[in-house]
Amino acid sequence: MKRVLIISPYFPPTNAADMQRVRMSLPYFRDYGWEAEIVAVHWKYTDLQQDDLLLEMVPEDIIIHRVKPLDKRLTSKFGLGSIALRSIAAYRKCVNLLLREKKYDLIYFSTTQFPICILGCYWKNKFNIPFVIDLQDPWHSNYYEDKPKNQRPKKYWLSYRFNKYLEPLAFRSVDGIISVSESYITEIKKRYPGLKDVPSSTITFGAYSPDIQIAIKNKDKFPSLLQPGYKNLVYIGRGGQDMHKAITPLFAALKTGLTKYPLLFSQLKLYFIGTSYAAPGQGEQTIRPLAKDYGIEDQVIESTDRVSYYQTLSTLQQADALFIPGSDDPSYTASKIYPYLLAKRPLLAIVNAESSIIRIVQEYNVKSIYTYDNTPDIIEKIVTFLRQIVTDDLEIPDYNENAIKKYGAKNMTAKQCILFDNVLERTQ
Repeated sequence: MKRVLIISPYFPPTNAADMQRVRMSLPYFRDYGWEAEIVAVHWKYTDLQQDDLLLEMVPEDIIIHRVKPLDKRLTSKFGLGSIALRSIAAYRKCVNLLLREKKYDLIYFSTTQFPICILGCYWKNKFNIPFVIDLQDPWHSNYYEDKPKNQRPKKYWLSYRFNKYLEPLAFRSVDGIISVSESYITEIKKRYPGLKDVPSSTITFGAYSPDIQIAIKNKDKFPSLLQPGYKNLVYIGRGGQDMHKAITPLFAALKTGLTKYPLLFSQLKLYFIGTSYAAPGQGEQTIRPLAKDYGIEDQVIESTDRVSYYQTLSTLQQADALFIPGSDDPSYTASKIYPYLLAKRPLLAIVNAESSIIRIVQEYNVKSIYTYDNTPDIIEKIVTFLRQIVTDDLEIPDYNENAIKKYGAKNMTAKQCILFDNVLERTQ
């Protein structure tokens, strides 16, 4: 049995999107010849919401090493609040000890806390161990360079320069690359020509069906986020200006419906939940201002506060229909599509014409998938969908079994392990 040491700063019970690939893969690594151990930051030193239910599907025999980062109250004085920067010294010390005491075949960085990945080249040089990086998002990106300052993330100036300097330290020595988007791999290999022959694989997040059962079993623990007495269309996930192109046709259709069929469409509410990564109560709305521009703010509810993973699943199941907006960045791949598909509720998706989401949901046999920039009569089609929500004329989807298996967490774990094996064949 080969052994992989997984670097995932956020890990259950911490509720973070970037640990979900690892969490959903852990039950299956052994099936493909790999034994996994985790090195994570201790949950009490993170700022994110905790969800003990996330631990239920972590196999009991998985060894989890916890590290203690620097105190954020101290590092924030210097503008360094990132969990990656605060924990890098603790990671170095902990993993050094592990690599001296045990035999590992591979180190796997699966996180969006990318600065931690520079330790890969350090451990490779010191212990002759290969490493793989999982690009769940772009690390260094020029996406925001031409955007107004009010659309850029906080501390963008500093993070942009940190990323520009740190990324090459990691990728010039990397032995394998996994990414949710083929375009991320293409861009990184273009940026670093020496990676041309490095094993790489595009692997989306998987759909992990046992999570639905946990959400159903614990649904009474979650307060309802939806107003009674209305039909609802629900989106749970981050907001942002980059999604306005996808949301605009929806709001235009709702405005049209309210004008033509006021009594019918006044029974409909649109929910955008968990749209900010900011601390509870401190998030800035990015969706409702667009609704105000259309004069439909009474029908649109935006809550910036994040909700737990299982409350998300429970709320998706309560919805009359679900909405997935895509980013105007064509390389963006929304990992959230799999919980939406698992919920098996009527689904409306509006995305960039180049988005990989189109292929995935079409394989599942989703009918109402539109591109905001080249779908004829898109407003009329969305008006029809919204009207059918209110009149209960939407059918419960019957998804393609082949797609369910193809995009399941087990098959996605198999693909990761194939990449791991390829890396070992190349480096040994």
